[in-house]
Amino acid sequence: MRGMNGQMSALSLTFKTSLAALALTIAVAAGTPALAQTEGRNVQPAAPVAGQVPGDALGASSDAEIWRAVRRGLQGNVSIPNKQAGVLIQSEGDNWRAWRNGPVAIYGAWALLGMLGFLALFFALRGRIKIDAGPSGRTVERFNGLERFAHWLTAVSFVLLALTGLNLFYGRYILVPVLGKEVFATIAQLGKYVHNYISFAFMAGIVLMFVLWVVHNIPNKNDLIWLSKGGGLFARNVHPPSDKFNAGQKIIFWAVMLGGFSLALSGVSLLFPFQISVFAATFSVLNVFGFDLPTVLTPLQEMQYAQLWHNAVAAVMVAIILAHIYIGSLGMEGAFAAMGSGQVDRNWAREHHNLWYAKLDQDGGAGGGGQRQPAE
Repeated sequence: MRGMNGQMSALSLTFKTSLAALALTIAVAAGTPALAQTEGRNVQPAAPVAGQVPGDALGASSDAEIWRAVRRGLQGNVSIPNKQAGVLIQSEGDNWRAWRNGPVAIYGAWALLGMLGFLALFFALRGRIKIDAGPSGRTVERFNGLERFAHWLTAVSFVLLALTGLNLFYGRYILVPVLGKEVFATIAQLGKYVHNYISFAFMAGIVLMFVLWVVHNIPNKNDLIWLSKGGGLFARNVHPPSDKFNAGQKIIFWAVMLGGFSLALSGVSLLFPFQISVFAATFSVLNVFGFDLPTVLTPLQEMQYAQLWHNAVAAVMVAIILAHIYIGSLGMEGAFAAMGSGQVDRNWAREHHNLWYAKLDQDGGAGGGGQRQPAE
C-alpha cells in the first residue's frame, strides 16, 4: 500500500511538472509576461515595432530591408585585399548582360549586315566606278612611303582587331555549332592575345595618321559641294571639286580618329581593369547639357560601361570601314593603287582630286615625273 502511494505521488509530481512546462511554453510563445513573473519580476515587454519579434531576432521587415540593400550593391567589409569581394550582389551585372546581349549585339549585327547589303546593292546598280576619260598610262605620286606605312599599320591592325573582337562577341553563336566548344575555346583564347597586343599597333597607327593628314582634312566649302553631288558616285561624268582628300574621305578620317581614340581609351581601361575611371567624369560633363547620368560609379561599374561602349563603337567602326574598303578596292577603278604603289593615274587624279592635281601640276609634280603604266 505504501509503495502504491509512492507511485501515485511520483505520477502526480510528473503531471504537475508537465503542466507547468506547457504553461511556460505557451506564455513565451504568446508574448505574455508569464516568463517575467516566473523570475519574480512583473515586467511588461515592449510591443513589437516595425517587424521586430521577441528575442531581438530579425523580423520580416528587417530581412527585406537588408536584402534590398544587398541587392542594390551594399558594400560590406572583408579582410582580403580585394575589397570588391565585400559586395555580395552586383546588380548592375544584370543590366550589363541585358544590354550586351540585347541592344548592343542586335543593333551591331544589323549595322554590319545592313552595310554589307547596301554595298552589294550599290555594286549591282552602279557597278565599278570607272575612270571616265580612261587611264592615261602616266602616274603621279599620291602617297609616299611613310604615309602608306601609317595607313597599312592602322588598316591591318584594325582588321585583326575586328575579326578577333567579332569572334569574342558573336563567335559562340556562329562558330560553336560548327567547330565545337573546345576548338572555339582555343581560337577565342588565341584571338584574345592577338586583340590585346595588336591594339598597341592600331593606336600607334592612328596617331601617325593624325600627324600626317590632319592638315588635309579640315572641312571647307568645297566639301559641301562634293556632298551635294554625292561625290559623283551615283552618276557618270560628275566630278565635284576636291583637294587631296574629298568630303567622304574626311568623314572616314575623323571617324577613324575620334572612334579610334574612343576605342583606344575604353580598350586600355579593359586591358588594365579598375585602374582608369573615365565614365563618371564624362557623365558629369554630359549632365551640364541636361542629361541625368550617374556620376558616382564603382570600379566595376566603370568596367561594365567601358565594355559596352567598346563593343558599340567597334560595331559602328567596322561598318564604316567596310564601306571604305569597298570603295578603295572593288568599288573604284584606280583607287587601290594610291595605297598600293603610291602612284595613281593622272586622269584618275584629275577626276577625283582635281584641286590637288592642279596644285601638283603647278608645282611641277604632275608633269613628266610620273611613271608610265599600261592602260587597264
